[in-house]
Parts: sequence; C-alpha cells; structure tokens
Amino acid sequence: MSAVAITDVSVRFQSKRAETTAIGHVSLDVAPGEFVSIVGPSGCGKSTLLKLVSGLLKPSSGSVTLLGEPVRGPRHDIGFVFQRAALLDWRSARRNILLQAEMRGMNSAEAGRRADELIEMTGLSGFENALPHELSGGMQQRVALCRALLHRPRVLLMDEPFGALDALTREQMNVELHRVWRETGTTVLLVTHSIAESVYLANRVVVLTQRPALVKEVIDVDLPANRDYSETMARQEFAAATAHIRDLLGAVTEHD
Repeated sequence: MSAVAITDVSVRFQSKRAETTAIGHVSLDVAPGEFVSIVGPSGCGKSTLLKLVSGLLKPSSGSVTLLGEPVRGPRHDIGFVFQRAALLDWRSARRNILLQAEMRGMNSAEAGRRADELIEMTGLSGFENALPHELSGGMQQRVALCRALLHRPRVLLMDEPFGALDALTREQMNVELHRVWRETGTTVLLVTHSIAESVYLANRVVVLTQRPALVKEVIDVDLPANRDYSETMARQEFAAATAHIRDLLGAVTEHD
C-alpha cells in the first residue's frame, strides 16, 4: 500500500474572466517511509499538490489516497510544516509544541513525554522555556517541526520550510531533518526551490513542468542512506543529480 497515491489528478480554478488549470494530469506514488522532494518553476503548482494530499483542496479530476483511504476532506492524521514557523509569541517553545496536543485532545502526560523526546532529538534542549523572539529562525523552525511530529503522523508534508533561513542555517536544518526522518521513519513529501536541498534529503526527486504542472521526470537519488553533508556534496552522484535537475528545469523554462 502506498503512503500517498496521486492518480491522474488535475486542478482547475474558475474566475469571473477565465478558467485556469493549475495542475495537469499528475500521478505519483509515495511508499511508506520514503522521502520525496518536489521541485519545479515558481508558481507551477507544487504547494497545490500538498494541499491535495492534506485534503485542504479537492481535485477537479482524478483521485488522492492517503494511507489507503480516499482523501475527501482535511486530514488530521498528517503533519504539516510551512515556510513560516507560525509560533504563538506568548507561549514558550515547549508550549508551542504542545499546542498540537491541546488541539487534538491528546493525553497530556503522553504528549509531554513526546514533546521532551522531540526537543532532545532536534537539539532544542535548554531552550524549552524560551519565547519565539528569543529563538533564532532555525530554532523556530525546529519548534514547528516538533509540533508537526508530536502526534506521530505517518505522513509529513513540508512546504518550503527553510526558504526564509540564511544559507548556513538552512544547511544545518537539512542535516537535522534528514537525521530526524531516519530516526522516525515518517513518510515525507517536501516542496522546495533548492535543487541541492531536494537531492540531499530525498530518496526521489519529482521535477514538475511550468503550469499547468505535469511530471517532467522522477529521479532516483543514488546516495547512501546516512549522509554526511560535506561528503555528500562532494560525491559525483550528487553533482550528476543536481546538474540533471537543473538541465530539466532549464529545458522547461526555455521550452515555455
């Protein structure tokens, strides 16, 4: 059974002036525990795909299934991390993480233990009681990641989560996310504009065309499961994959 199955999906938006097709006929299967990155030109429909999987948006045609069940509305068994951490200013890091538990009615003792486990896993120990303005951008995103993982979702959706971070912090978050993914076994679907990020993190990279989005190519990433950042960047396989994706995106731009 696929963790996520997108089958011949298209999305059309109707305005007063015209109908716009955001996504053409897209199909994609994501296996349980797999990490899949999605890249493509700006505005091509990458985030729209995540909204389809989460149930925040219905397809105009085709179908989406999550963990074997048709997606017919907003799903509460996923985790979602956005570009902005969206933390509550008046709550500490730990209490921002536990907001998830309050909204879901989770057992408070169990949620507390899980929060402490995630805080340690993501290197936030010592900052549990810090307010958002006392945390760096990278730390705020770690809090958002912990919040999304608190209820142990089997599927985690990430929409350009590190786009607002500086280059060094982004690299550190890539390393952190890859380690957390290996330790939790969560299925991850990541939208990113960074080709290097997409290859470093994923098992497969899905390259989309200009809108209306179609799958240009799906690239298998031939890299070791345990990836040291500097060593990975120096590998021939990494250079070949990033160059190929860059060529694909350049070809899309030139063609359109």
